[in-house]
Amino acid sequence: MSEPAPALPGALAGLAPLLDQYGYQAVALFVLLDNCGIPAPGQTILVLAAVYAGAGHLSFTAVVAIAFAAAVVSNSLGHLIGSTGGRAFVHRWGPYVLLTPARMERADGFFARHGGKVVTVARFVDGLRQTNGIIAGTTEMPWRRFQPFNVLGAALWVGVWSAFGYLAGANIGAVYRTAVRYQLWLLVAVVVLCAAVAVRHLLRRRRGHGRDDDGGGEGARRSERRNRGENEGRGPAGGDGRRSTP
Repeated sequence: MSEPAPALPGALAGLAPLLDQYGYQAVALFVLLDNCGIPAPGQTILVLAAVYAGAGHLSFTAVVAIAFAAAVVSNSLGHLIGSTGGRAFVHRWGPYVLLTPARMERADGFFARHGGKVVTVARFVDGLRQTNGIIAGTTEMPWRRFQPFNVLGAALWVGVWSAFGYLAGANIGAVYRTAVRYQLWLLVAVVVLCAAVAVRHLLRRRRGHGRDDDGGGEGARRSERRNRGENEGRGPAGGDGRRSTP
């Protein structure tokens, strides 16, 4: 027997009529849109559907399965969009948003090294959740490498937020406000982490250039000393240093 739906805060209350009318279809649609570059309240509707499941209005297993499938498919669609049209878009419009070829090259290198981590955690950060698949495709992250992290990220995201909504139940109002507050701190932490990685990479490059310069200077000095020794060995007459017999 289902229980009455708990009192819902803010955005959850605004989406309740949609979930009441369309049920699982609303979950699939909003999660699909939210994970492929279109701003939509996919995370909010996932939490709300899990709250409804906790109250017996929906099946928790069905909510998790539908949201997971939609998240994987939509991020895969984002990767397809990025891999087929992302480069052309960057070449055409990049200069207008300060995305120069040099910056694009650095982005390619960053994703080559850390793309898996980004795709896995991106869904927990607004903005990255909508665009990480497109960015991965644009930076030419291989499909076979992208897909396992895509599946892992979808499983973690759906698992965390559906469990959150299901367990929060009647306390969803207070818990939801706390989660939104800490989500902001998570975004700050991700930004700080990215900045630290960028600074570390820059310092490594500078140290590498410094070693190359020092090595080049030392090599030139060794060559100069070797040439000086050979010249001294030949003697003033330009010979090989041995006396000629009369």
